[in-house]
Amino acid sequence: MREHGHEEVVFWYDRTTGLRAIVAIHDTSMGPALGGCRRWHYATEEEALTDALRLSRGMTFKNAAMGLDLGGGKSVIWAEPDAPKSEAMLRSFGRLVESLGGRYITAEDVGINAEDIETMARETQFVGGLKETSGDPSPATALGVLEGIKASVAHVYGSPSLQGRHVAIQGLGHVGAALARMLHEEGAQLTVADITPAHAERMAQELGAAVVEPDAIYDVACDVFAPCALGAILNDETIPRLACRIVAGSANNQLKEPRHGDALRARHILYAPDFVINGGGVVNVADELHPDGYHHDRAYKRVAQIGQQVAEVIRIAEEEDIPTYEAADRLALARLEQIGRVRRTYLPE
Repeated sequence: MREHGHEEVVFWYDRTTGLRAIVAIHDTSMGPALGGCRRWHYATEEEALTDALRLSRGMTFKNAAMGLDLGGGKSVIWAEPDAPKSEAMLRSFGRLVESLGGRYITAEDVGINAEDIETMARETQFVGGLKETSGDPSPATALGVLEGIKASVAHVYGSPSLQGRHVAIQGLGHVGAALARMLHEEGAQLTVADITPAHAERMAQELGAAVVEPDAIYDVACDVFAPCALGAILNDETIPRLACRIVAGSANNQLKEPRHGDALRARHILYAPDFVINGGGVVNVADELHPDGYHHDRAYKRVAQIGQQVAEVIRIAEEEDIPTYEAADRLALARLEQIGRVRRTYLPE
């Protein structure tokens, strides 16, 4: 917590339901911490904690980069392999969120869907992504990634057109599948991989995509590699294998360590920083907090501007001769510093 500036970490164990959960609140200087809940089987408690800490810090930077008056937080539910979700467990998690008094607002992430959020909402008001409001954030996330890919392609190839561009997609969950369909509509050639073979085969039949084994996706010769699964996939083992000009996808924390951003730059591979390009979902959910309530067109208009933000990060990186991940960090930190100072000025209620 001290190393990365976290404010609060809460461990929750419910003896009745068996729920094991961690909420990590990184920074609330911009407002309450907004970030999804991830349900995953972790090998160890340390691994679950590490994921929560990394993801929550990423949400602070993402929310700042998206221009939202929200801090960063994240939660993880440590699940047993193939264990079913239960109403009691989800409601117990809702009570955990409620106990934080609004410091943390939860939403969907890997392993949690809109129906689960509805169940949590029976115990807490601090949820986003309800079906009757913004709903599933995946289409918004995919749209933002699409616009970010266009901005990246425009920088590398001189035109944002995706007609005939080859995109290799890793992971075909809600976001990866939605992105694949959008890319297909744009005329892109697709190669896909997923840890569930049936998902990949279904997408191949629907969109005419090529399918490779999950580990082979790194070796595909393509224009764009789009990581849309879990994090830390850009590392010492995978980066030397990449045969692309651009890395641009929806996964969080794609760089295992910051130095891997430098490794991509050394190979002349343009990296679209994850917390900028994948911000569409949080922008969509955050619109629920608008004084007028959620408005789909307003939210999606803002999501469509993510390509401009990716282009701005690339511009800063080139002007200052730094890697794009560092340029994105500077952009987010500058807003945190500027607006954080305003927020520290006391105003009576």
